[in-house]
Amino acid sequence: MLYGRAEEQAAVDRLLAGAGDGRSGVLVLRGEPGIGKTALLEYAARAAGPGFRTVRAAGVEHEAELPFAGLTLLLTPGLAHLAALPGPQRRALESAFGLAGHGPGDRLLTGLATLGLLAELAAGQPLLCLVDDAQWLDRASAEALLIAARRLRAEGVVLLLAARDGEGAFPAPGLPELRLAGLSAAASADLLSDLGTEPGIRRRVLAEAHGNPLALTELPAALAREQSGAADGTPLTRRLQSAFHGQVAGLPAATRTLLLVAAAEESGDLGVVLRAAAALGSGAEALDPAERDGLVRVSADRRLTFRHPLLRAAVLRDAPTARRAEAHRALGAALEPGDRRTWHLALAAAGPDAALADALEQAAQRAEARGGPAGAAAAYERAARLTPDRDGATRRLVLAAESATEAGEPDRAAALAEEARGRTADPFALALVDQVRAVARFWHGDHPGAYRLLLDAAGSAVEAPYAARMLVQAFHAAWYLGEDRLGTVMDRMGALEPALPDGDPAAAVLRHLRAAVLPVLGRPASALPTADSVLAACLTAGGDPVVDLLQVCGAALILGRDDQTHALAAELTARARTRGAVGALPTLLFFLAEAELFHGRHRDAEATATEGLTLARDTGQRQWASQLHGLLAHLAAVAGDDGRCSELAALAQDGPGAGPAAGHPWAAWSLGLLDLARGRAADAADRLADLAGGVHRHHVSGTRCVPDLVEAAVRLGEPARAEEPYRRFARWAAAADRPWARALLLRCQALLGPDELAEDGYRAALDLHRGGGRPFEQARTALLLGEWLRRQRRRTEARSHLRAALEDFELLGAHPWAHRARTELAATGAGVPAPRPEGPLAALTPQELQIVRLAAEGNSNRDIAARLFLSPRTVGYHLYKAYPKLGVGSRTDLAALL
Repeated sequence: MLYGRAEEQAAVDRLLAGAGDGRSGVLVLRGEPGIGKTALLEYAARAAGPGFRTVRAAGVEHEAELPFAGLTLLLTPGLAHLAALPGPQRRALESAFGLAGHGPGDRLLTGLATLGLLAELAAGQPLLCLVDDAQWLDRASAEALLIAARRLRAEGVVLLLAARDGEGAFPAPGLPELRLAGLSAAASADLLSDLGTEPGIRRRVLAEAHGNPLALTELPAALAREQSGAADGTPLTRRLQSAFHGQVAGLPAATRTLLLVAAAEESGDLGVVLRAAAALGSGAEALDPAERDGLVRVSADRRLTFRHPLLRAAVLRDAPTARRAEAHRALGAALEPGDRRTWHLALAAAGPDAALADALEQAAQRAEARGGPAGAAAAYERAARLTPDRDGATRRLVLAAESATEAGEPDRAAALAEEARGRTADPFALALVDQVRAVARFWHGDHPGAYRLLLDAAGSAVEAPYAARMLVQAFHAAWYLGEDRLGTVMDRMGALEPALPDGDPAAAVLRHLRAAVLPVLGRPASALPTADSVLAACLTAGGDPVVDLLQVCGAALILGRDDQTHALAAELTARARTRGAVGALPTLLFFLAEAELFHGRHRDAEATATEGLTLARDTGQRQWASQLHGLLAHLAAVAGDDGRCSELAALAQDGPGAGPAAGHPWAAWSLGLLDLARGRAADAADRLADLAGGVHRHHVSGTRCVPDLVEAAVRLGEPARAEEPYRRFARWAAAADRPWARALLLRCQALLGPDELAEDGYRAALDLHRGGGRPFEQARTALLLGEWLRRQRRRTEARSHLRAALEDFELLGAHPWAHRARTELAATGAGVPAPRPEGPLAALTPQELQIVRLAAEGNSNRDIAARLFLSPRTVGYHLYKAYPKLGVGSRTDLAALL
């Protein structure tokens, strides 16, 4: 029976009822130790009853990091369903669980596979997943569960996660949470009354427990053993551990030994515990007193669990260090050869041990292969501590730092790298250490620090292929720092290129980057290789395009090769999806969305960017989340959604460091474009002049915002503000040599030049726009020409251009621009058509649009789920919602509609 938890029980009941109707729900329970989180999980299990399948797991505080230990415990009942998952997801879970060696797993893909397996488990009946002490889950398991939790929609799954305050960490942004407070005075009194607590002790328990149910239950006996007196101010958690210690202290020595072994053993395997305890002189009969006192229980599957995690913590905390080491040593001897055995022996080691250090390095390598870089970092670090020779220890510290970087723990990586740096004078080792330090600084937003470290590392005694990859990373850092440092990286790339071995895939990448960037810096460059040729060179050289050509995707945009970016990003995205390289997708989807935006495919760009943003959040890629927020802000600006544009722009400018966030240029362009659309020319000119003339002027957004700046400055009556950016834009348009770029240049000339030349400029620009696949820019040029003609009192001629602009703006959903065109058309005296009703696709969410398009192509729900990293039932749910919006009854009608 639960006391005083009616609201919390009702929240659980609602989730269970929803799962019965096919909906999924997630809830994170938070609160101090003993507040009743575990009890609420048990209530959920009882309330679910036989109508639900129930699976459980619990985090265990441990000095080792065993990747996917928690997830394995939770999903073992579903292993028979692995074959139903798409190939990349199945292989990811097989690697995570150590069932097969498929190479390093992608952490995001493992999370998506977790979603798929949960959906399979819920196919026959609703599924209840209970995870206690989530703050102690290994990092790999926690990441996978959180990724799955954020995508649960219509699978009939309830996921309840309980996490303790003040210990460990279980951040769960974006998931609903329920914080458990102490019981009311009345509920506390009822509990003590039912426990039969003596009145004299009851008042003191009420005063010290503060409504904590575990304290209300455990403190009466402890206080009865103490002398009367006031509370001494000891924190409640420590008081509870002391109360548990008092219960354990009175047990026989053999029982205390067995409990210590059980507390040190992380899985609860009774057979292992008894074998290890026997080696320390404690037989199976020693368990009886602990079971009689209710301190532990043994389940039907021979799992030993403590009554409460604080009891386990108290047993470990109060044991002398030497006794804990004995317990770990005995556990190591009792376990079969493997990582768990290695870790227990390592925790028992009192000094350097070369053989044990070697075994830990092998465990780290297996953790890497399973997609558990945090576990690999822990194993490498412990191996370094046990390595007798200095150079070997340093090498393992470097490996630990690299793994911590891969795990997304830049602070830990930097600390390990700093320690390694102080232990070696080897140039190559120092360069690798500095590369790790640079990556950590980059992800903290310290682009100048990352830039300096990478340039120094690339200039040290490292082989050319290593130096090339360091310079590509330095290019990424320099991109945010301005043209001077960008030019320095270009020079270093040019000097290094001849030293690269024949056939090295980095050579084509360096050539492409230099040819794309140098013209923007006003410097001569060789002809820009096509993206296709770079891809072919990479494949011929045996490179990995998804990894090696990420920067090429973005660099093609610098000189306006938007079509090449679209083709290459689509190709690499397909490759990444097929093989499960999900970590690269936020970058690729950002570049793909940029190309779609520039080609006027705004709804496709929104769907692509929204998917990329979801994946960036799931993988903690704040840089790409910032960029994608900025691009989505631009789409909102075009649509005239002021509130959404401002919100997204603010998110784009939320970076990890003191300098501007990666998405700042896109955010500035978005807000300036919105100002221009709303007639706020002064605000638009201020924002856009800062962008087009500032440190980010070489960015794609810094270059392509110039036509907007020119229009704002001319409307403001201050064309001189745009003169210098216009000159740079003219040089860029000549280097880009694209018809649409020349069209924008002509439009700028028509705005800035003498009025008698404006018409010719606008008409020449429109000629170049036609057939160029840039409907938004073509419509804006037509609008400007129509406005100019109306001002010249040539109203009849103006109308055709204004009608064309209005039609394109309405098709694009560019509402403020359509309003402006409609107003101008009315000013010519022409009848103004009623606003065009939006097509049925406009009512779809970005994800619904993606799913509908794929369904119209003939893909099954399972195919779509594999492509978009959803569950098949979620795909069906979105189609079910989309059909009424589209006015269709089934997927067979979609092809004709689209």
